[in-house]
Amino acid sequence: MFRYIFISLILPAAFLAQAVAGENRTGTFILSDWDGPPLTIHYVEPEADEFKSAPVVIVLHGVRRNADDYAANWHDLVSQYGFRVYAPEFSKRDFRGAEFYNLGGIGTEGPYAYAAFEPLFEAILARGSTAEGYYLFGHSAGAQVVHRALLFEDLCHLHLAFAANAGWYTMPDENVRWPYGLAGTPANEDDLRVWFARPMMLLLGEEDTDPQDPNLRRSLEALSQGRHRFERGATFLYAARDKAAALKTPFVWRGGTVPGVAHDNAGMAKAAAPLIAAHAETLTGDSP
Repeated sequence: MFRYIFISLILPAAFLAQAVAGENRTGTFILSDWDGPPLTIHYVEPEADEFKSAPVVIVLHGVRRNADDYAANWHDLVSQYGFRVYAPEFSKRDFRGAEFYNLGGIGTEGPYAYAAFEPLFEAILARGSTAEGYYLFGHSAGAQVVHRALLFEDLCHLHLAFAANAGWYTMPDENVRWPYGLAGTPANEDDLRVWFARPMMLLLGEEDTDPQDPNLRRSLEALSQGRHRFERGATFLYAARDKAAALKTPFVWRGGTVPGVAHDNAGMAKAAAPLIAAHAETLTGDSP
């Protein structure tokens, strides 16, 4: 029987019902101060000034490029936990297909989607935030962005990344061609050591097991990772753990599964939110 190394998430009770007083403000702004086309940013922010230092969460949409829906999925979580949430929209016009979104434009002349996150954080600071870093959460195609961005981009203000329900992965294997592996990219063993030391949690919905999902890639290379998203996530984490052991380098990634959730951004966001809140409190020294 296939054994998974993920733990089934039992959400920390101390963070399940932290109602935050006040209203949220929602809207959009344009990020133009970066080396790519202007991005529409959908945001949900607490109204009250005391939330200037609130945890900043950058949320990455899936294949439909529906950043507005993804931001809306976090609206009640902003009210509950006092986050500041920002969902950049990588349009199909400016970031064509998986090559320029999921794969970040690696191996092309750009634009490079992964390079937007640090400038976006600077723009968030300019809006009045005093946060020292940010959390990165991606679901589906957005989860593909997350795990690759941590390899190819220096995200110097990142606190913790969440990759939820990716459809397939870039494996830490220099003998497999990009994008299913690293052959043909500049990544080397030193880059892998840095990658494995960057804080990331893989989240998988325990019901995300449909091998016939119309948005699930079924190339031979993708199928070699597993029949469905749940298996592929486990395959990826196993491979990364084993590669780190072979390189004798620290491995800090973690994995968690979410009971009762299939391929659903809202359900995965609800699972990630208390983990972000718990992590943020350890940074401030306010954890219970």
